[in-house]
Amino acid sequence: MKVKLLLVSAILMGMTLTSCDETTEMIGGSLIDNVDKLVVDADTFNVSSKSILAKDIIARSAQGYLGSMRDKESDLTVTANFMTQFHVLSNYEIPEEDKITSRDANNQIIADSCEIKLYYSKFYGDSLSQMKLTTYELSKPIEEGNIYYADFDPKTKGYVRSDGIKVKQTYTLSDQTTPDSIRLSKNFSPAITINLNRSYTDKEGKSYNNYGTYLMRKYFENTKSFRNPYLFLHDICPGFYFEITNGIGAIAKINAAQINIFFKYKNGETSKSVNTNLISTEEVLQMTNFDVSTTRLQQLASESDHTYLKTPVGLFTELTLPIDNIKAKHENQDVNSAKIELKCMNRLENSNYKLDVPQNVIMLPADSLTAFFSNKHIADNKTSFLATYNSKTNSYTFNNIAGIVNLFIQQKASQAMSEKWGKVVVVPVELETAKIKDDKVVITKISHYMGLTGVKLLGNDNINSIKISVIYNKFNNGR
Repeated sequence: MKVKLLLVSAILMGMTLTSCDETTEMIGGSLIDNVDKLVVDADTFNVSSKSILAKDIIARSAQGYLGSMRDKESDLTVTANFMTQFHVLSNYEIPEEDKITSRDANNQIIADSCEIKLYYSKFYGDSLSQMKLTTYELSKPIEEGNIYYADFDPKTKGYVRSDGIKVKQTYTLSDQTTPDSIRLSKNFSPAITINLNRSYTDKEGKSYNNYGTYLMRKYFENTKSFRNPYLFLHDICPGFYFEITNGIGAIAKINAAQINIFFKYKNGETSKSVNTNLISTEEVLQMTNFDVSTTRLQQLASESDHTYLKTPVGLFTELTLPIDNIKAKHENQDVNSAKIELKCMNRLENSNYKLDVPQNVIMLPADSLTAFFSNKHIADNKTSFLATYNSKTNSYTFNNIAGIVNLFIQQKASQAMSEKWGKVVVVPVELETAKIKDDKVVITKISHYMGLTGVKLLGNDNINSIKISVIYNKFNNGR
């Protein structure tokens, strides 16, 4: 008996795998042996969908975004403002004080200059667009251990120091001020540069010729504060906030922020110009505050014939699975497989700056959406499923979401249904991976995708656009 059951299970598994590539109309009937009978059946149902406004987007990312641009396809303007802290290492050091030759009239050490560089790995839009930026010093650090959402604004929440650094400037991502010989070189890293060379007064009222001098003198007052991240954030530098105040046309993806302090010191008999730096890392917070028109998002969500996937703070697609219909004609059968393909609409916009299509999406029960991200869960292929955009088919395919279907069936049977019972949400995500034994790649982190993407999915009131293909099975004994 056991051998026969294993054999039948193997056949069923083969049929399930085949079902991912074949239409369900070709599957059905029964497999029979002398003792047991395995009934396999298939059915297809329509799935309804709608766009919903993305809420509670957790601003947890090792990268940030800065700039403003309008998506011509949807006429939606997105503005990204960036906050970063800086990390210090336990062995951080500056050359000995008596060797530093950069001095003021009172023979006190000074920095010759100081700057912040915001390095970016890519950008959206037009690099020639002129942007206006204001850089603010924070009055206190934004603390770790709390959940911050993508609409968190350090200014309105009281984190910006009213009498601290406030640098206004205009920039372009093309950075025409840098010579071509440098800008076009292989090792050049593009960056937005903020100069901190104006006189600076700290919170105790003490004045310095620039911010770099403040940092250098604080280092020699208490070296420990520059070798302990907590002390550095709370006693020396809580961080900076970068706000776009005008301009539209480009958003940069910031992958690192760096404070550079330039000074001279005596190296043997000669004076040498050097710099020391402080860098943003994953050990400290970096957050992007996105400003998007909710009114325009609501207008997009109400459009017919399609739904949207739009990031960073935009739109998700909600599906209502026909659980009652799935179970109605198959009361005594188990759901073995359930497949959904979400087809993207062809894009008509010919702009050179159209948004990318989200590459990775996750499907979750609607009532567990917030908890999944706040608790830092990973897709388990039971009640959370990943799909990757297929450019050949212009679609996302979830090959088997039977776990979610069976969860909803069980919830109804036990009368444990929530208000969002039967609904799932499709969300664009960013995946972080790592290699383990035998170079196997595993997913280590899933977070909301914070870059600019957008795509229309067929569906909404076009009821026949989305289908769920279900395969059932049931063991019957010979009686």
